Amino acid sequence: MRTIFVILFSLLAFAACKPAAEPTTDSSVDRPAPLHLPAGVELVEAYAGSGADVSIPYSKYRLDNGLTIILHEDHSDPLVRVDVTYHVGSNREEPGRSGFAHFFEHMMFEGSANVAEGQHSKILSNAGGSLNGTTNSDRTNYYESMPINQLEIALWLEADRMGFLLDAVSTEKFEVQRETVKNERGQRVDNVPYGRLGETMYKSLYPPDHPYSWPVIGWIEDLDAAELDDLRRFFLRWYAPNNAQLVIGGSIDPQQTLQWVAKYFGPIARGPDVPNLVKQPAQLSEDQYVTLEDNVHLPAIAMLFPTVYYNHPDEAPLDAAAKIMGQGRASLLYQRLVQSGRAVHVSASHSCRELACEMSFIVIQNPASGETLAEMESAIRETLREFSERSVSEDDLTKFKAQIESRQVFGMQSVAGKVSALAFSELMTGDPKHVEEEFQRYAAVSLEDVRRTFSEYIEGKPSVVVSVVPHGSTSLAAGPPDAAAPQDQELRQKLHQPGDTQSPGAASQLRVVNDNFDRSVQPEPGFNPTVDLPTIQDVRLANGVRLLAVRNEETPTVTIQVIFDAGQRDEPPGKAGLASLTAAMMTEATTGRTAAEFAEDLERIGASIGVSSGNYRTTVSLNTLNKHLEQATALMMERILQPAFLESDFNRIKSHRLESLVQGKKQGSALANRAINAMLLGPEHPLSFAGGGLTSTVETITLDDVKGFYAAHIPQHLSGVLVSTNLPMESVFASLEDLSSIAVSEVLRENLPKPPATKGRTIYLVNKDDAAQSSLHIGHPSIRYDAMGDFYRAQLMNFNLGGTFDSRINLNLREDKGYTYGVRSGFYAGPETGSFRVSTEVNKDSTAASINEILGELERYSSAGMTEKELKYLQNAIGQRDALRYETPGAKLGLLGAIIVYDLPLDYRRQQIGILRESSQERLNALAADLIQPADVAIVVVGDSDELRAELEATGIPVRQLDSDGFPIGD
Repeated sequence: MRTIFVILFSLLAFAACKPAAEPTTDSSVDRPAPLHLPAGVELVEAYAGSGADVSIPYSKYRLDNGLTIILHEDHSDPLVRVDVTYHVGSNREEPGRSGFAHFFEHMMFEGSANVAEGQHSKILSNAGGSLNGTTNSDRTNYYESMPINQLEIALWLEADRMGFLLDAVSTEKFEVQRETVKNERGQRVDNVPYGRLGETMYKSLYPPDHPYSWPVIGWIEDLDAAELDDLRRFFLRWYAPNNAQLVIGGSIDPQQTLQWVAKYFGPIARGPDVPNLVKQPAQLSEDQYVTLEDNVHLPAIAMLFPTVYYNHPDEAPLDAAAKIMGQGRASLLYQRLVQSGRAVHVSASHSCRELACEMSFIVIQNPASGETLAEMESAIRETLREFSERSVSEDDLTKFKAQIESRQVFGMQSVAGKVSALAFSELMTGDPKHVEEEFQRYAAVSLEDVRRTFSEYIEGKPSVVVSVVPHGSTSLAAGPPDAAAPQDQELRQKLHQPGDTQSPGAASQLRVVNDNFDRSVQPEPGFNPTVDLPTIQDVRLANGVRLLAVRNEETPTVTIQVIFDAGQRDEPPGKAGLASLTAAMMTEATTGRTAAEFAEDLERIGASIGVSSGNYRTTVSLNTLNKHLEQATALMMERILQPAFLESDFNRIKSHRLESLVQGKKQGSALANRAINAMLLGPEHPLSFAGGGLTSTVETITLDDVKGFYAAHIPQHLSGVLVSTNLPMESVFASLEDLSSIAVSEVLRENLPKPPATKGRTIYLVNKDDAAQSSLHIGHPSIRYDAMGDFYRAQLMNFNLGGTFDSRINLNLREDKGYTYGVRSGFYAGPETGSFRVSTEVNKDSTAASINEILGELERYSSAGMTEKELKYLQNAIGQRDALRYETPGAKLGLLGAIIVYDLPLDYRRQQIGILRESSQERLNALAADLIQPADVAIVVVGDSDELRAELEATGIPVRQLDSDGFPIGD
């Protein structure tokens, strides 16, 4: 589901092997190396690739039962990615049965005939892997990445739930996951400002029986009405080999991989045939006005135009139109509304799915402008007319195509990215090569294509106009709502009858699987691959600044991070948010270019430059294709050394920041994070504030403050440079020569105030009116960061408590009780402060119960620690993850960043693995007893205080009220 706002085997006996079948005769398809295909496996085609940067070689096979298999070899890292995609999303549901596809995604992790409840994720985690699943309108997919020696285990697990899930489905599991899905909806949709905008737009655009008229997560009434037999029928209808594709990429042996696939998936019977759905773009005869009341501070307006469907010839030029209209600082909408201060956010997108596409324009108004949503609507329409009249230029297309190229090349940096691209192309077109053809399709877009499609689908055409206003403020809407469309509840009730019309038969009817082996026996993994740390080039610039570089051979790209030793820690008292505002101002105009001109120059080469601030550091990051390195680094240096700090930019950014801070008080998690920081560190402690500061502190910040902060810290506190590329390092170093000329100075900081002691238990209640859920944070002060001491060991100790999906507290609150969508605990630290925290969003009716359950888990873990079995689990899970840790440039630079920031030895990760292996159960349990202090915790609850206070007071724990800025009320 799309979120809208700036705001997923043993060897098979060769009883009947056959030679490789003839591949297709397409001139772009090559014959593979000869393989002896297992019985029931047919070669469909093999593609050696064209040599283009976006080309992915693969071999495609099909089993007799209809399962499509795509293999991609990539031996750059000893890992593998497995993706199983079922061609069933919410578009296969019916009115009255919304949310089934997503609900079933949850059920697929609940165990199967040969895999006990809770063991699917635990087995893969124990193997050093990571896993998840996602559902959207058109498909459901399940994926895992793991060391290559664990591939057979992954295939065994995926096959078992494809063929044997229903054997393990129970009413109890069904009910718990129903609550989990409802909690997910509460956390991601109902409790988030603008969270219901997307579903409101689509419900208004499409008729009630259109499969895109309901949200992927489903309507609450449909989730409540679902029955266990409904899900059984859903599985039998859609979860079958002939409606699935298995994509495997990484350091694989194709022969062995196919043998395992044939063994585990081959015996699973076909399901019913699955015809393609008819394309169903929406049709509108006139504008439709809709008003959505929401828990928001800033009113917003959205306009949604129906267009075509995925892979339609007009999709690419419409994407280009959306980019020119409202994506980036140089876009028409941004210049007209944001740059002028009339809005705090604008966006334009052309979203395409299997059956239909829509172009959306979203504007969040700036109340300081004094304008109305009706005037915002007029501004959007004026911009549409301007676009129609001004003519698209070749430069517009150059920027659009450069960004498309960059996005696709950067998407190839990981095996996961390539596997996902192959899976998507196969699903949507039946041709894995489409990932390459897609790029060619966009490269061929012409000026006339953009003009014609904009005129045909957008200019002067009717749209859905949604006004999002605060509760009780319908008068702010852009226009009066049209007569309400016929409610679809009657249709929902009519269709929600026992016996799904899509069912292949009785719910109890299971597909027969005939095996010649014992499927209950878990495969043994092969030898654990040796994973070497990336070779790090450690040099000094002429000014003594340290530069660390690693090779990345996956793509022709360069990633650079320039680190300055300046952040929130260095803000003067009363100026919280200054470091963040300074970073924001560094992304605006330079002395050589306006903000729009700078953005356009970046877009022409498809590069990106970001500036971000943290507690101790400000980082300038660059991503660019190799061929544009010289231009991109010149722009990066201009960004660093020549910020213009214009008064007009400052006034606009400060105004937007103040409005976003007020809006942030509608976010329970943000309120809870500020409150727990304030209670553990003290409400005036420099590191207790969120990076953006508070309204009261930002109001005092002036442009001179920004200039002074920059002058005091940047660029002279340059502390490190990180690089990842496949270019010769000499050429990259040469491009960074200007950094060597910066005169650097030592950072001097006064000591921070000592945090207050946390004694006893206190509940700190922060009111959030009409909160759909409660945001819950529990914590106490703890140790500082130490990469190879007790802080690292504390992270190991916490793994089974709350550091993984299969942790004690998550299994308790999510899997056993259904109180939450997820809960985690962990140790969080820097060079001067540290804390232990538990955080979650819970069903508001279970707030007190959740607190009691978490405190109980902390007490048991602190007193008894982990079991020997849990110790072995964490050692296996963490010890085997290194195959996945350093694949992408971002992952490699994360390793380098820790070395720079904490002055760690280059092999610190190797030393940590040694600590992991040597850490005994006794030592880690002693740490649990010492560092987890459930008797002395601050408990922050953000929710509707009128509803929660009595329940919280009944726990016997003192309750104190905090305001929305984290300060005590009445003290």
